[in-house]
Amino acid sequence: MKLQKRDLVSLADWSREEIWEVLELAKRLKEERRAGIRHDRVLRGKTLALLFQKPSLRTRVSFAVGMEELGGNALYLGPDEVKLGVRETIEDVALVLSRYVHGVMARVFEHAVVEELARFATVPVINGLSDMYHPCQALGDMLTIWEWKRHLEGLTLVFVGDPNNVANSLMIACAKLGLRFRLACPEGYGPGEEILRHVRGSGGEVEVIHDPAEAVEGAEVVYTDVWVSMGEEAIAERKRRDFAGFTVDLALLGRAKSDSILMHCLPAHYGEEITYEAARSRHSMIFEQAENRLHAQKALLALLLG
Repeated sequence: MKLQKRDLVSLADWSREEIWEVLELAKRLKEERRAGIRHDRVLRGKTLALLFQKPSLRTRVSFAVGMEELGGNALYLGPDEVKLGVRETIEDVALVLSRYVHGVMARVFEHAVVEELARFATVPVINGLSDMYHPCQALGDMLTIWEWKRHLEGLTLVFVGDPNNVANSLMIACAKLGLRFRLACPEGYGPGEEILRHVRGSGGEVEVIHDPAEAVEGAEVVYTDVWVSMGEEAIAERKRRDFAGFTVDLALLGRAKSDSILMHCLPAHYGEEITYEAARSRHSMIFEQAENRLHAQKALLALLLG
């Protein structure tokens, strides 16, 4: 009997137990990698297609290295090679790739593209980023918080800035894993109804506060991201004006708990959403979470393709 394939389109589709399975395996793979234990037979003979509409450092390198360390291969397909929905339909791309490879990672502009790829592909599809969600980032982030705080349930995570795709996935991950989520953003910004439905359906809530100092007070985790995402260049100046005063600096961090951790998914625009001094402070886990993308994704690949 052929097993039903599993996709990661959004963490909203995954249970608390499934997310923990990824985190626990990621922790073990990380520890064993540092001990020199190899896992290069796990995905031997398997190929992952890396389908990119948007450029990336962390997503491309972490998936490629992850596949190699698990014994498989990664095939990069850039925006000019495939032209999803332009040169040929997304359905046809999904069906053709399914005959060649054992999984597809897609980093795209519109979330509907990932949904359509997953609907027609007969191999697992992983959302490497869309305009709505970034589930792989959230998995790496939860691994980082768990490592440094030794638990997740009951912690308060404050996201300071634009409620973007990263924030959306973090909201859902926090709801599934028992963290409190606060969003510090200007008036007129906030989570969409679809996100709030997913959060409430998982037993969580999102507290929206328009004063970043008030929002960060007593938090264990302070998180920020760029104010202007790829594809938003036309409204960049307006957003920079709207988010003035929402920069995470050492003074703002001082309102969080003394042992709080600072997170940013990178790339960072120093002087806008975060200062260089904050990013290099004792609170910063920015490069630990970048590393943990590799370990979380290796666990994900082993579970979906293994």
